[in-house]
Amino acid sequence: MVEFLYDLLVVLHFLGLASLIGGALVQMKARGERTINVAMVHGALTQVVTGLLLVAMQEMADSLNIDPDHPKIGVKLVVVVVVTVLAWINRSRPTVPDGLYYLVFGLSVGNVLVAVFW
Repeated sequence: MVEFLYDLLVVLHFLGLASLIGGALVQMKARGERTINVAMVHGALTQVVTGLLLVAMQEMADSLNIDPDHPKIGVKLVVVVVVTVLAWINRSRPTVPDGLYYLVFGLSVGNVLVAVFW
C-alpha cells in the first residue's frame, strides 16, 4: 500500500511538471504577450506539494528503501519555491516581461536537469 501511494505521488509530481513546462511552452511563440497561465501556477503548486510529500514518505517509510539526497532536495526545493512565488505573484497580470517568462521557464527546466543528472 505504501509503495502504491508513493508511486501515485510520483505520477502526480510528473503531471505537475508537465503542467508547468507545458503551460510555458504554449506561450513560447507569443512575442510581448506572454502571461503566467493557470497551468503554470497549478503545476508549480503541485510540484511543491507532491515533492514535499514524496520526501516525507522517503523519510518515514522503511519499506521504500529510499535514502533521500538532502542537498539535492534542498536545491530543488529552493528552485521550485522561487518558480512558484514568481508564478503566483504574476498570475493575474495580463502580460509579463520576456525576462520573467524565460526565468520561470529556465528554472523549471533546470530543476528537471538537477533531478536527472545530480
